[in-house]
Order: sequence, then C-alpha cells, then structure tokens
Amino acid sequence: MTCVSFITDYGLADGFVAACHGMILRTVPTARILDITHLVPPGDVRRAAAVLAQTVESLPRGVHLAVVDPGVGTARRAVALRAAGGDLVGPDNGLLIAAAERLGGVQAAVTLPVPAGTPATFHGRDVFAPAAAELAGGTELAALGAPLDPATLVRLPAPHARLRPDGVLEAEVLLVDTFGNVQLAAAGPLLADAGLHPPARARLWAVALDAGDAGTDPATRVTELAVGVTFASVQSGELVLYVDAAGMAALAVRDGDAARALAVAPADRLAICRVGDGD
Repeated sequence: MTCVSFITDYGLADGFVAACHGMILRTVPTARILDITHLVPPGDVRRAAAVLAQTVESLPRGVHLAVVDPGVGTARRAVALRAAGGDLVGPDNGLLIAAAERLGGVQAAVTLPVPAGTPATFHGRDVFAPAAAELAGGTELAALGAPLDPATLVRLPAPHARLRPDGVLEAEVLLVDTFGNVQLAAAGPLLADAGLHPPARARLWAVALDAGDAGTDPATRVTELAVGVTFASVQSGELVLYVDAAGMAALAVRDGDAARALAVAPADRLAICRVGDGD
C-alpha cells in the first residue's frame, strides 16, 4: 500500500480536499492518504513549508502532496521532486524544499505539464493530485514531465536566527501552534551556545528588524522567564523557554497561550539572553 501525505490551505468547509482525494483514489484505489492539515492560513507558504518539513520524517515513505499555491494559474512552475526518502509534488514556490532536505535532498526534479483547457484556479485537483497518484502507482518521475535543474527551484528566505557577539540569541517566530506555543527559528543547539539550558533563567524582548547588535531599548518590555525541559518545568501561568519536539527553541505558558501573552506572531523577531549572576 502506497502512502500519499497531503497538506493544503483548502480548509474543511468545501469539497476541495475530497476532490483531490478522489483523483488519487480513482488512479490508485489502494493508496492510503494521510492528511497532515488543511487548515494552513490561506496562502501562507512559509507556515506550510515549516509544518511539512517538521512532519515528513514521521511519515511512511511515499509521496508528499503539498498545495498552498497563491500563484496558481500564473507562470509559476508545477513540479515533482525526488528525494532520497520519498517524492514531493506541488507548486515551485519554496513550499517543498525544506521537506525535501529533511528527506535527504533533491535528487531529481521535473516540471509538470498543465494540459490545455485546465481550469486556472484548481491545480491541486487537476495537476498535482494526478501527478501524486501516478507516482504512488509506480510511474517513474521522468515520465511525468521535462527535467529541470534542482538548483533553479524557488527557495524561501532562511528564517532569522543568530547568536550576537554580545551573547544575545536573536530569532524570529517561525510558528505558533494551536495551543499558542511559540516556535522560534533557532535550533536547540543554539540555545546551548547562548548558555540557555535548564535551570537557567532568561530575559526576552522584541527587537526591530534593523536593530543590529544594539542593546535593549529602555522603553522595550523585558520579560524574565525560566529555561526548562517541558511545560511542567514551571508553575501554571508561568512562561518557559524549552526545546520542542521538532528540536527548535520554543516558548510556552503553562496552561496558557504564550503567543497571546507575549503579543507575538510569525516573523516577529525576539532576543533572549541568560540572566547572569548578580543581574
């Protein structure tokens, strides 16, 4: 049985997801479709790419179909990629690259043709789902379209994360999950490099995109928090910095909503430093 994972911004109120399922199952009736999520905010390629990349290694080997496609019907390419750990299908807008890298990197890529007369607004059903079905059914990647140089694939800008010369960790907000937990673009080892490991305490504040290595503005709200291992490392209502299940630095409020408490959203930039002895 071949697995096809599926992520979109289609929502659940309409028949879009079912139509794509149907196109796959009409070609490969034995396929198993695993829905990652269809609740990506409309057009949010960046979030979908992060969710797909952080999920794909937990899935069975197979085909990964991703459709968050604000450029549908334009000159953007439709592509299928082969990675060491599976195939990926979707628009060439940066959505697939991080997941492909988690699967061992892009080994080959093709441009999917858009048949004449195809409606311009539903390539998920009419282009991407059929291609995913062909791959799930055993069709070779090269048979699906013209080869393209993987180096020409669109890539999203790398999210901001760095350890400043003054020892402050700067990172942008990458994701906010359904619980309000705030995942940062800094991987766990960067926390250790900044001395941010349990049971340390830390200070956190927002920084402007053009702040450079400037210190904390006196008018900036500074929040002190614990560095812990899990939500229960702190008392109810308290803020904790920890390494999440994806290996990324994250912020949570036990029994609460960190994004709301800190008034942050994806792409906001935060600075964190260890509270030293005598501070």
